[in-house]
Amino acid sequence: MLAGTPMGQPGDASPRLRQALASADIVAAEDTRRARSLAAALDVTIGGRLVSYYDHVEAQRTPQLVEAIDDGATVLLITDAGMPSVSDPGYRLVAACAAAGLKVTCLPGPSAVTTALALSALPADRFCFDGFAPRKPGARGEWLATLRTEPRTVVFFESPHRLAQTLTDAAQVLGAERRAAVCRELTKTYEEVRRGGLGELAQWAADGVKGEITVVISGASPIDDAADLESVAAQAAQLAEAGTRLKEACEQAAAGTPFSRREVYEAVLATRREQQSP
Repeated sequence: MLAGTPMGQPGDASPRLRQALASADIVAAEDTRRARSLAAALDVTIGGRLVSYYDHVEAQRTPQLVEAIDDGATVLLITDAGMPSVSDPGYRLVAACAAAGLKVTCLPGPSAVTTALALSALPADRFCFDGFAPRKPGARGEWLATLRTEPRTVVFFESPHRLAQTLTDAAQVLGAERRAAVCRELTKTYEEVRRGGLGELAQWAADGVKGEITVVISGASPIDDAADLESVAAQAAQLAEAGTRLKEACEQAAAGTPFSRREVYEAVLATRREQQSP
């Protein structure tokens, strides 16, 4: 079984999580030290065998856990915080169990994705989750370009060390006024939610931000879809400067607009000629 664990406050643990920690034959934890600390905070004794289950051992340990489940053992999978499988270990084990025809259940619990979405003050009727933002500038620019015409609210995780640059890039590609929220240290002592335009949030983050970060960006509006050729060409140029091939950048920027890739490409070249002329 999977179980969501508290993101910061042990009191958020469900009674079913307490029971599962005490009764499971095997507890597979992303970090065994944190699992022991959580159990101690909940005044629970882990009754079964405690094993590690993190990124680098998932492939090796999954068949062992599947075999144990097939033999009748109850396996509880937990991560450091939040819901397993959501940018945390868990997917491989669930997929392997499903392929083997073994029953999998989930004990509901905390999730930074839905908590941030609820606090963002942005539309939550339709949303998508994109995991962690790409680290490399070129890949990040390409990813942001896909959000230009995404109508759903977007939720993603980001490192505090890259937050300022990601927000700056987002402001350039999506527009400085596009609404967003940065949620920091959710449920913890220093929880903070900053709401505003991407440009404003980028300036705030430039001074440095600490803690675990979840970002929420509003979906594209009809106004975003009706961008003029000059602004679309400018976005293509920004993607090209970040490392994307110009033709690919023009195709990405043109997506969802009335303009063809060729029109955007010619507009970019025209702008470059103007900039180079005396």
